[in-house]
Amino acid sequence: MGSPLRNVSRVRWGELRDATGAAAGAVPTLLSRIAYGDEDTARVAIDDLGDAICALGFVVAEATAPTVPFLLELAGSPHVACKAELLDLLGRICRTDQWHSAAAATRDRAHDASYRQQTGWEAAARTAVHAGRSVIEGVASSVRPEEATPAQKLLQMMDETPPFPEL
Repeated sequence: MGSPLRNVSRVRWGELRDATGAAAGAVPTLLSRIAYGDEDTARVAIDDLGDAICALGFVVAEATAPTVPFLLELAGSPHVACKAELLDLLGRICRTDQWHSAAAATRDRAHDASYRQQTGWEAAARTAVHAGRSVIEGVASSVRPEEATPAQKLLQMMDETPPFPEL
């Protein structure tokens, strides 16, 4: 396995917005803290990253989908702490439907079109989580229950979370 996060610099984080509306330039640093920090550092970084890419646990943004492959990479890495927290964040991202719900509630109204971009972010984020199924299955087969159990729960949730309908 290569070094974790070697492709993180290929993403133009400064051009993406996080869930707070700020530039997503802090995402690589937070990912690095998760990858290379001790357990306490990783836990704080996961919490901060969650605020940035899945605000309030249910609002994703433009930077969310590009972050998911790195979360999956970290979750599948044997030396990363806090896998349960990473899997929980991936689950929150996958379950998110805030923008789709808002768009559905405004269907046939003038401002329905204003949700198109945000619903695209949700769809892309959910698709990115589903694309990492093999990584999550690998963690689910771990002999460590503190890793396997949250991964199994995420797989079940993914099975119960259908793709978004076309709006």
